[in-house]
Amino acid sequence: MKIKFKNIFLHTALVLRHKHRVFINCVKCGLPYRGLVHDLSKFSPAEFFESVRYYQGTRSPVGVARREQGISRAWLHHKGRNKHHIEYWFDQDCSEHPMIPYKYAVECVCDKLAATRTYAGKNYNTSLPLEHWNRYGCRAPGNARTKAFVEKVFLDVLEHGEKFVLNRAYMKKTYKEICLDQKDTATVSKSTK
Repeated sequence: MKIKFKNIFLHTALVLRHKHRVFINCVKCGLPYRGLVHDLSKFSPAEFFESVRYYQGTRSPVGVARREQGISRAWLHHKGRNKHHIEYWFDQDCSEHPMIPYKYAVECVCDKLAATRTYAGKNYNTSLPLEHWNRYGCRAPGNARTKAFVEKVFLDVLEHGEKFVLNRAYMKKTYKEICLDQKDTATVSKSTK
């Protein structure tokens, strides 16, 4: 698949729209710096050119690249450099997966909310983040508590809306209850149902 010249501009605009939404979400949660530096690796040649080549506008170019090539080198590069991705914290040689620290876990949520809104556009509704999480995100290997935190936030988005969750008090309280106060992962699973 060739790089289309117009896709350079379309992909750049999409990434900037997404970064803007993540920034706004992170500011609401008290983490403006995380929003500012979010996804800067998307402008590296390793990520940018593959993403432009497989740009669709309504879905991530990562999935398109995987179907076309069997692999997305952009994704491998991206997840290895961005601590807000659950996959960053996965080591297949370890039996335990580390919990994502608070600031990156919140950035993860802000990222997924912004990505869902960016790709869905006018079709966005509060059920989409949870649907996307259940289809793709929860399958990623990672710490059970971190995954329970993300799922709980998306359940609350569905029930109460984004405004309810996008604030420092909610994030700190929810992260503490699920990631720090729980003694075992069985309890975590029960607390998010």
